[in-house]
Amino acid sequence: MEFHENRAKQPFIGFVQVGHFIKKWWVQQQTRRILQKMSDEQLKDIGLRRDELR
Repeated sequence: MEFHENRAKQPFIGFVQVGHFIKKWWVQQQTRRILQKMSDEQLKDIGLRRDELR
């Protein structure tokens, strides 16, 4: 069997998935921080309540 036949098709897919997970988590945390800094009136304008942020 030749080298290219025995090679994994996507050898780094696990690293890519971990990277996507970390990026998604980071964006969610950033969004939560921004929303927590907003006043109750601002949250009401976008249809949220303070207790819904968690």
